[in-house]
Amino acid sequence: MTRPFRKNVGLIGLGIIGRRIAEHLRRQGLSVFVWNRTPRPVPNFVGSPAELTQTCNYLQIFVSDDDALMRMIQLISPDLTASHIVIAHPTVSPDTMREAASLVERRGARLVEAPFTGSKLAAEKGQLVYYVSGEESAVAAVRPLLQASSTAIVDIGEIGQASIIKVATNMVSAASVQAAAEAMALVHYSGIGLEKFAEALQHNASYSATLEAKIPRIMNADFEPHFSVKHMLKDMQIANRLGRGFDLDLTVAGATRDRLLDEARQGRGDQDFSSIARRFLPFVEDTGAPDIQPDLFSQPAPPPEQAVPHEEPEFVERQLAEISATYAMETSPAPMNEAPSLAEPASELVPAEPVPAEPVPAEPVPAEPVPAEPVNYIPISIEAPLQPSAEATVPSGDEPEMTPSTEKETEESRGFFRRLLRRTTDY
Repeated sequence: MTRPFRKNVGLIGLGIIGRRIAEHLRRQGLSVFVWNRTPRPVPNFVGSPAELTQTCNYLQIFVSDDDALMRMIQLISPDLTASHIVIAHPTVSPDTMREAASLVERRGARLVEAPFTGSKLAAEKGQLVYYVSGEESAVAAVRPLLQASSTAIVDIGEIGQASIIKVATNMVSAASVQAAAEAMALVHYSGIGLEKFAEALQHNASYSATLEAKIPRIMNADFEPHFSVKHMLKDMQIANRLGRGFDLDLTVAGATRDRLLDEARQGRGDQDFSSIARRFLPFVEDTGAPDIQPDLFSQPAPPPEQAVPHEEPEFVERQLAEISATYAMETSPAPMNEAPSLAEPASELVPAEPVPAEPVPAEPVPAEPVPAEPVNYIPISIEAPLQPSAEATVPSGDEPEMTPSTEKETEESRGFFRRLLRRTTDY
């Protein structure tokens, strides 16, 4: 049995989902206070996020994207206390959700991450499915709030992980609708009625609640927003960004993102994301009624001159700017983590500039003997020199003394050799 929930609940953001959640909470007998950037004629509408924080212990945030979530967290954080639990519902990047949780925890409060799956009809019927992450006691404390508008609550784990699960499930939803649109085009141009395709698909294993909801609307060209182009575009952008971080080539998610981007550029960001079928079924004309929301709180609608402007008029512009900045990079043939390019081999040899090397002493190499050039010798008979007399012999190691006779002999020898050299040069 669910315990009664006694504390005040504050809700930020009265968009397609937010205002329906507020109604379910009121039906449960809860004290619900609300704030929206543009005032709405609803009960307990307070003047500012700060006032909402001071009034309520539980704060549910339904905004469009990362920037809007961080802006709301910064506005409420000065008034947060240990008695507060913030429930963040937007689908944002896991890093943004972790940053938001860090800001909340610095004030002593706690944050529960709770993105949901389900469109406008599911919200009206209380059939949303929440993916939740956060501290176990905080999740248990807010469970009665989530049960008021859901059929299931799936516990995921740590902060940031629920956002990844939500993005991953939306990848499947968006891709299945695009695949169905392509299949419908194939059937149509083959001359087969689309009702035959719809009937056949109902008995196919790929049939799902998403296709059950979207295919009849595509056939009737009814693109009233249940889950808008701009929000699915944002989710596919998050998916592709996460994929790049893991070096994953998310081909299908990238193609779906491109189709959604085309729709947003055509000014159809507020229509249902099933309008991507227009690309494949150009004969489809938009006959759907505009999104005129009933007043859930039985209050008179504002007069025409005070019509409420769009929730986030700059949302599509922000998304287009962000995606355009990364689109060229993603579609470039060069990989994200490009290795240094190697130079192409040169067709002609180009002499490289000499690089001075450090002098290295060469090892001595023994020279090979070089044969002497042949010389023509002239036979000459030379008389043997006279043997020195015994008196001229001197002991070994002493210089011989020059005597007159030896001087004469030496001079004669020199003259002999001079004559000999003169004769050899004549040859």
